Amino acid sequence: MIILHADSNHPTLMKQLEDAGHHNIEAYNQSPEEILENQYLYDGIVIRSRFKIGKDFLDAAPNLKFIARVGAGLESIDVDYAEKRGIMLFSAPEGNRNAVGEHALGMLLSLFNKLNQADRQVREGFWYREANRGVELEGKTVGIIGYGNMGKAFAKKLCGFDVEVLCYDIKENIGDENARQVSLQELQKKTDVLSLHTPRTSETNKMINEDFINSFKKPFWFLNTARGKSVVTADLVTALQNKKILGAGLDVLEYEKSSFENLFSEEELPEALQELLLMKNVILSPHVAGWTIESHQKLANTIAEKIIKAFGSADLSNQK
Repeated sequence: MIILHADSNHPTLMKQLEDAGHHNIEAYNQSPEEILENQYLYDGIVIRSRFKIGKDFLDAAPNLKFIARVGAGLESIDVDYAEKRGIMLFSAPEGNRNAVGEHALGMLLSLFNKLNQADRQVREGFWYREANRGVELEGKTVGIIGYGNMGKAFAKKLCGFDVEVLCYDIKENIGDENARQVSLQELQKKTDVLSLHTPRTSETNKMINEDFINSFKKPFWFLNTARGKSVVTADLVTALQNKKILGAGLDVLEYEKSSFENLFSEEELPEALQELLLMKNVILSPHVAGWTIESHQKLANTIAEKIIKAFGSADLSNQK
């Protein structure tokens, strides 16, 4: 098959596909329009998040057999229409789940022990011990919303701590030895730490809002390594100000562009974001929870394996 690569990835991806008899075309700098000029030539396309693939794109690609996204989600693809067209879809949540689990745990421990604040103060010559007294994770209840690859990875990382781990998911019977599946109401009643691990869907869009936050019985700590648009930033800021949320670790933000490569396109920062950036009990990172050296290769391996499993070297054999 002829496979178009719209985004750069770990070189092992193209090498494995080439070894399986497929032909790779690199188009890292081409626009969707430029790609579509020759789209009839391609059997598959490999993307990350540089552009969306909608109905118009798919209609202009009559020979497309698959789309592979080297990442966890498929929100940049019109999934329903692609499936209606018989186009196979591949993603790779297995490839960066461990990285996300470790990043979430790192953010949580940094928040509890005020490590970012303490580091800045010492560098500035201040030795504030009482102001940097930490909180222990032991004895806390951690609630996980979304118990797929990422949620399960985070729960596994918590096994070394004396904590109760609860999970809530729209799918039934997916709890395991690392987390007990409960209703949303029970999770909101018991949670001390809430960690979000949901994909971006119509149901999760703006899910973390004022009403949702106020449904929790206790003040809680909040982690989001999933999707930024699941959180209404203005409501999060209000909850941080009134101490309903005690602190937040955010790897993703509502204002990210769909490519995840830039925060926003406007010249002026939104007011809610300006306030968030000034808060000492907030830790931010630029959508890198799953962006480790190891996951870079794991993601590529996962996608290569799925494509080769589905299509093998059949085309190469037919050419002989």
